[in-house]
Amino acid sequence: MNDQQVRRPWVVGVSGASGTPYAASVIRGLLAAGEAVDLVVSRAARLTILDETGISFRDAHWRDDLAAWTGVEDLSGVRHWPAGDFAAGPSSGSYPAKGMLVVPATTGAVAGIALGLSKDLLQRVASVTLKERRPLVVCLRETPLNGVTLKHLVELDAQGAVVLPASPGFYAGGSTARELVDFVAGRVLDAVGVPHALYRRWEGELGGAVKAPGRAG
Repeated sequence: MNDQQVRRPWVVGVSGASGTPYAASVIRGLLAAGEAVDLVVSRAARLTILDETGISFRDAHWRDDLAAWTGVEDLSGVRHWPAGDFAAGPSSGSYPAKGMLVVPATTGAVAGIALGLSKDLLQRVASVTLKERRPLVVCLRETPLNGVTLKHLVELDAQGAVVLPASPGFYAGGSTARELVDFVAGRVLDAVGVPHALYRRWEGELGGAVKAPGRAG
């Protein structure tokens, strides 16, 4: 098998923070770009998905549940790993992952990753990603932040991670919740060089957002 035949996925880790639509948008964006995805959904995240969408994410039925959550029918590029499976492929540095996107990230996940605790598969894969010098994006969705979390974020930055708060920008002209979610997801994909069309990019023109097609100018 040559390098072109080796499956090299992006690992998407979903923690229990509010903001599961960000994860769904990132997954849609990766699949639309032709990227393979390995998915790790923490136990707390399953409760958040249920609370925010009404969808139960179950290991035994993950394809059906993921399709209902993301709206994507073709999930042939996705592989799911249970959060408690420490023997999972991505738990080893020899597994050929491109990197990891933690979306959304709780302060607990931030702390665990920064301290190298590896209390579940999500944190373990993040630790592996850092030690292998692969791209790691941590999309924090909490506010306000205390000093301890800020120190953990600085530590993640020092270790080479990209700290990317779920902070939507309005210059792209987003006016719906979906558009603002897609903006953040697009910035996550920007951080790892994955092409997408999730938001309108800044082109140096003031007022460009209101002049976009379909908007009042």
